[in-house]
Amino acid sequence: MPQALSLVDRVIDLIVPERRILIGIAGAPGAGKTTVAEWLVSALMQRGISAVHVPMDGFHLADAALDALGRRERKGAIDTFDGFGYLNLLRRLRADLSAPIYAPSFERDIEQPIAGSIAVESSAQVIVSEGNYLLAQVDPWPDVRAAFDEVWFADVEQAVRLERLHARHVRFGKSSAEATAWIDLVDEPNAREILAAREFADLTIDVDALGVNP
Repeated sequence: MPQALSLVDRVIDLIVPERRILIGIAGAPGAGKTTVAEWLVSALMQRGISAVHVPMDGFHLADAALDALGRRERKGAIDTFDGFGYLNLLRRLRADLSAPIYAPSFERDIEQPIAGSIAVESSAQVIVSEGNYLLAQVDPWPDVRAAFDEVWFADVEQAVRLERLHARHVRFGKSSAEATAWIDLVDEPNAREILAAREFADLTIDVDALGVNP
């Protein structure tokens, strides 16, 4: 699997004048996608490349929408995201270099998307976006996959991933029992769907081998 420096060089090699590069990081819940995305942005910035992290999680449906749809207990499943909205943003990020673009983020403390909270300046050369379903094969996700220059799959040992996922749920307010139940009923069914699509990634990266553990 690629090492850290080769990944940074891989992105830099894609850069050409007057064209923005989009890199996606896919993976199951708890795999360390956000950590990898933030590390890659920082590493590129250290090399003089203007890069911005724009997470897919900004396109979580808000709880009010999930309540109206009766899907709040499935939050995190593929149909609890605005996939078409995400696709439209990716296409705009690719095509429009004329002015700043404002993207949504996701605030884990309140488990809600926050509109317009990430500024992507026109000078940004690389966008790094991570999310569970970048490689999914149901609409609109194949078009999402096509919107990226490359999508990498973040891999980690199953036991380590589940341990980190449980700790994250507890850190953001669930009891240990609630975290375990949520993982069993929601996260792991989603993870099986995500892992089944990993073959569509451009490459697989060992998150722990990068030395940027969550």
